[in-house]
Amino acid sequence: MNKETIISALESHNARSAWSKGVKNYAIDLIDGLDDCLNITKEKLLNGARTWSEYSYGGCALIYDADIAEALCSPSELKARRGGEWQPSKNSTWLDVQTRALQQACSLILRTIKRI
Repeated sequence: MNKETIISALESHNARSAWSKGVKNYAIDLIDGLDDCLNITKEKLLNGARTWSEYSYGGCALIYDADIAEALCSPSELKARRGGEWQPSKNSTWLDVQTRALQQACSLILRTIKRI
């Protein structure tokens, strides 16, 4: 299975919400970053990190709050959070939100590969 086939299958995934579109884009970026698309596993997608939190906080994905907010929020959510200046909630940071998106992107990739 090659990279283009997997990316094409991910692109055809019906994502309606800003969150779903962001997760899909993270999934495409994760696949695009792989050299070898044979036997894709969570560990291979983590690229040396132990967890998605470590991946996110380690700078392997987006690092600026505004970029993360723009990737995962609808325009109204983005406005309400002042473009990422304000944290998403009292108990989480934008990097935490990105961590959840990366976890879901990994699941989307693994489900997509099973379907191909």
